[in-house]
Amino acid sequence: MQDAAIVEGIRRKFLFLSPVLDERSRRQWAAAEALELGWGGTSAVSLATGLARDTIRVGVQEVLERAVDPRRPIEPRLRRRGGGHKRLVDHDPQLLAALDALVEPLTRGDPQSPLRWTCKSTRKLAEELTRQNHPIGPRTIAELLRSEGYSLQANRKTREGGAHPDRNAQFLYINAQVQKVQKREQPVVSVDTKKKELVGDFKNGGREWHPQGQPPDVRVHDFIDKKLGKAIPYGVYELTTNSGWVSVGIDHDTAQFATASILRWWREMGSVRFPRAEQLMITADGGGSNSSRSRLWKVALQQLADETKLKLAVCHFPPGTSKWNKIEHRLFCYITGNWRGQPLVSHQAIVSLIAATTTTSGLVVRAALDTNTYETGIKVTDSDLAKLRLTPARFHGDWNYTISPRRM
Repeated sequence: MQDAAIVEGIRRKFLFLSPVLDERSRRQWAAAEALELGWGGTSAVSLATGLARDTIRVGVQEVLERAVDPRRPIEPRLRRRGGGHKRLVDHDPQLLAALDALVEPLTRGDPQSPLRWTCKSTRKLAEELTRQNHPIGPRTIAELLRSEGYSLQANRKTREGGAHPDRNAQFLYINAQVQKVQKREQPVVSVDTKKKELVGDFKNGGREWHPQGQPPDVRVHDFIDKKLGKAIPYGVYELTTNSGWVSVGIDHDTAQFATASILRWWREMGSVRFPRAEQLMITADGGGSNSSRSRLWKVALQQLADETKLKLAVCHFPPGTSKWNKIEHRLFCYITGNWRGQPLVSHQAIVSLIAATTTTSGLVVRAALDTNTYETGIKVTDSDLAKLRLTPARFHGDWNYTISPRRM
């Protein structure tokens, strides 16, 4: 990989020359720069100029052929501006929908399923789309998937295990419930706690552009700053409107903190977008502050239902499958990308970075600091549990249940 200073130098030259270069001279100039750099030159020039690697390779071939035979005539015709091959999605408007249907989870071929992940190689996807009269190659498949927000992700083992006999059945159940609720135009949210972050001038993963030799200085050791403390981001992602809320806590990640975050989302965003809502569906992991086994979580949900007057339908993901929770790859991953390489120097900086997160698909994020304290170690008795208006579902009532508001 070429040095960042070299790439930046090529970029500046390209910006200076680009207005006076035509298509041929642009690629041949890029080819000359790549040849001058030697190994890795094509990648460096592509990174600096935005030109495709194949375009630079064509320019290299032209430059080399010209060097062998200087008397070779130059092709007079140039492609007019805007010419060349149109994108496949312009010729085939149904292509993206067909691709989207193939990468849905379990209910393959159902374009309405909102919980999805890729499980086929680009070669197999290309073969299947070609059979469906959408001819396309594996490389184009990869480009379309990246543009739609997908990425290659490896499996992850957890202590809880991922081989529960009802794992797939629970995914199907969640998909079916989400579709039913959305069809009735009721809100569906995915909730979870993001990784806790140390507040202060600590190293943060990733890289950002800075003047050569002037990286931000951060602490050598990651010991918590007792004055600044930590940040606990709890997120609420609404599936239908592609919007999210994040409460940044400073105390403990408890069930009360989780439901307080959901309540703030409802007051700030949810009730505005769904003024006629009577039900709220919540998809959550099986552990953490919103654990399916936590009595305190259910008590806190009852308080939330009483406050909002909404019937809460809750579905938990099976053990070992938390990464399929929608919020992980539709909200948290973009927040992480937005603050990559930046020390999280204060709680307000964290809130601002979260709220500034956007995507090309129109994600809207709002965030606020939660300065409340949340008691830990609260015990919930059997009599407390009996007072809840909790109705287990017929299928896995430990994972799926509804909590209705109590009449006041």
